[in-house]
Amino acid sequence: MAHTVYRTQYHVVWVTRYRRKILCKGVDEYLRQILQSIGKYFPDLYITEIGMDQDHIHLRVIIPPKYAVSRIVDAIKTNTSRIIRKRFSGMLGKVYWDNGGIWGTGFYVSTVGGDEAVIREYVRQQGRHDEEQREELKKEIPRP
Repeated sequence: MAHTVYRTQYHVVWVTRYRRKILCKGVDEYLRQILQSIGKYFPDLYITEIGMDQDHIHLRVIIPPKYAVSRIVDAIKTNTSRIIRKRFSGMLGKVYWDNGGIWGTGFYVSTVGGDEAVIREYVRQQGRHDEEQREELKKEIPRP
């Protein structure tokens, strides 16, 4: 996306399947490592914060507009589930006896933006600011 500026940040939350409390010490640390290495696969994706409880995860992530948020979240969930199940097969085999993943279906997402009042004022002032600059230029450049 040449010449495109963006700041598309999202707060994403998803839960473990059956709300099982599997993100205990060891699993959560390994999951953090996996999430922090996401940049190898999506170099322009940035996870800025990771928060976990035993049965759900929160991410604050910058996702460029060229990617659909749902595709990125699905890719993260699919790959982390596969890696975690492989690494902790003994423990997770007792909790998830089928071949399904460790994450529940769906997720929550909301945008993370700047201060709404600042943005409203910025938008309101756009025309005025441009007009002020034009008036200043007219004063500085003499007309014949």
